[in-house]
Amino acid sequence: MSKFVRIAQRLTPRRKLVLLVAVMAALIIGTAVILATKPAVPESSAPPSPAITMAAAPASVSPAVVHPTQESEPVLARDEPRTADYKTLARAAAEMIYTWDARNSTFSAVYERVRSWWDVLPDGSNPVTVLAQEFQATGVTAASFASLSGMHAYRTAAVASAACDDQLAQVKAHPAPWVGLHVCTFTLKVTEHQAGGDNAYTAPVSVMVNCPPAANAPADRCLMVGFYASPDRIVY
Repeated sequence: MSKFVRIAQRLTPRRKLVLLVAVMAALIIGTAVILATKPAVPESSAPPSPAITMAAAPASVSPAVVHPTQESEPVLARDEPRTADYKTLARAAAEMIYTWDARNSTFSAVYERVRSWWDVLPDGSNPVTVLAQEFQATGVTAASFASLSGMHAYRTAAVASAACDDQLAQVKAHPAPWVGLHVCTFTLKVTEHQAGGDNAYTAPVSVMVNCPPAANAPADRCLMVGFYASPDRIVY
């Protein structure tokens, strides 16, 4: 029998209780010291914070109005005819798109002239990015225009033939989404004049025109709302 046990047998019940409390206190203090001296967990091993959950965006809803109302009167371009005849405006637009003069204009000025005819619809279905793409498809870019200026170049265009609306098979198969929207496709006789000689060729271009009674057109005239010069976008 150990010495500790013999001593415990001689203790009164009260002293035994005191001794038991003292032993338990010593164990608690020892455990606290061990935990306090335990090395901290490296920050890199800490569990990652929970990811933030984003609310799902609602599905896009198609507008109830097919052709939104034009809120303000578009400004008439300097050389744009004021007419309610869609064929007259489409013809003038087609020739304007393919006409430029590098002798006295910059590329930016030529582009801005075409941009001034292009009326962006309220629903954004004909953005200016399409205009930039289709204008380059006419065969001139900012880089090429700089060299054309050095060659005193200019380009002229005249309509050789035209077909509009129901004359176009693609329009018959897919009619315009609202009354007043028209499409004309022209074959242009284009001539590029340079110091070294002239270069003549034909080029197709499709012009979209918006006229009364369309809700997104002025009450008394038509507007050009787009054109296609890329071969795969021409309307036949």
